[in-house]
Amino acid sequence: MNIRENQIIGELVAQDYRTASVFKKYAIDFCCQGNRTITDACEKKKIDVQLVVNDLDAAVRVSSAGNTDYQSWPLDLLADYVEKKHHRYVRERSAEIKPFLTKVCRVHGERHPELLEINKHFNATADEMAMHMEKEESIIFPYIREMVKAKQGNSKIDAPHFGSIQNPIQAMMDEHLTEGDRYRKIEELSNNYTPPQDGCSTYKVTFALLQEFEQDLHLHIHLENNILFPKAIELEKTLSSMVLS
Repeated sequence: MNIRENQIIGELVAQDYRTASVFKKYAIDFCCQGNRTITDACEKKKIDVQLVVNDLDAAVRVSSAGNTDYQSWPLDLLADYVEKKHHRYVRERSAEIKPFLTKVCRVHGERHPELLEINKHFNATADEMAMHMEKEESIIFPYIREMVKAKQGNSKIDAPHFGSIQNPIQAMMDEHLTEGDRYRKIEELSNNYTPPQDGCSTYKVTFALLQEFEQDLHLHIHLENNILFPKAIELEKTLSSMVLS
């Protein structure tokens, strides 16, 4: 793969997820703000774009063994995967992290008031993501599955009540942006998930879980913003042209 400075970050990561590690290294958001070029992101971060491009070139030269090609997956399979793996993860981990945070706030909150802010932001994320995922599972994902069936059967599909799938998708992407911003605050408040010297074992486990949650959220949002949603929009356009032709 020939990496170009003017490539769109989200599209590049969608082509090869190995590049995500490079963007993480330079703290460049590839999921919620993946619609920027490499140059634009580097200029904002005041990073030498050639350094980033060199690292990206090195990343894609590494053996692709174990690198999942989500781009090649059927659209309904990808929707099922996001729902069964990432949505389930968010629900299960949220329920696990909340009591841990409550405990460390109670024990360490007086000496580390930033924990109270972290707790506030995480609880907001957990609550908002619960509603967010419910909307995807009741509106967007079922319609994607209907569109896939319609294309396979070369048949017409009824117009949805939301007009175009672009409407709920844009709402979901706006919410992704909000969660990305919120989790960046958690990362800053936790000093990149580094527990203090006086942190107990629960403190360390909590920060490790928060970091793992963020990593899963990045992949989760990337799969939707950069692969699932754009392909769903294109499929809707294809079905519309089939009806008109």
